[in-house]
Amino acid sequence: MGDFLLYEQNDALVTLTMNQPDKRNPLTGNDAVADFHEAIERIEADPSVRCVILTGNGPSFSAGGDIQTIEDQASPEMAQMTIRHWYRKGIQSLSNALFNLEVPIIAAVNGHAMGAGLDLACMCDIRIASDKAVFAESFIKLGIIPGDGGAWLLPRVIGMARAAELAFTADVINAAKALEWNLVSQVVPHDQLMSAANALALRITQHPSHGVRLTKRLMKEAIHARLDSILELSAAFQCIAHKTADHHEAVKAFKEKRPPVYS
Repeated sequence: MGDFLLYEQNDALVTLTMNQPDKRNPLTGNDAVADFHEAIERIEADPSVRCVILTGNGPSFSAGGDIQTIEDQASPEMAQMTIRHWYRKGIQSLSNALFNLEVPIIAAVNGHAMGAGLDLACMCDIRIASDKAVFAESFIKLGIIPGDGGAWLLPRVIGMARAAELAFTADVINAAKALEWNLVSQVVPHDQLMSAANALALRITQHPSHGVRLTKRLMKEAIHARLDSILELSAAFQCIAHKTADHHEAVKAFKEKRPPVYS
């Protein structure tokens, strides 16, 4: 793991903290993508992990792309095919990997979530915000487009009309507006953000790991599948779930009226 992303595990909960506050935690021009991939592989390989919180150090969640990197890509020396390859192997690979991570991810948005930083929050399953958080789909302000998948992600979170409004205007919205638009599910006082994120994570981590992961995978597949396809996949996943030790323990604990102890 590089210096950009801090990895902390407490039992079933992993907290990932973007840690380049002097640059507002950019996702390019540093080791962010490599660090995220390493963290994701580590989480996927550890069945004890049941939830992840993603947040940022300093006044920003993530300011998105590094401005120097954006400027370099516009230079005459950089070929268009080089830029295309950079996107596909860089930020777009992060979009795929983070969106498809089977463990639920809570974005604890502590400050600015701008451009790719907003899209990063949309790659997560649940977003809660500090009352100091602000959001913008700000690519058009620099004459570029959401190259990280934001054109697919944002409309699925807040609907096409509101996503279009943000993308076409680059307007900045505050946490209250983000809550009104269902971009976030909670807004809390700034100094209570991580407590609220941990409390939410605790409600998730009390459940069996395999069940949580399979449920998330099913919901992700449902985004772009027909009902009959999801019913078939649900039947297959349910076969797996019924044969897990955690399911057997959950049923036994329910009948004995005690808290379950998962393995």
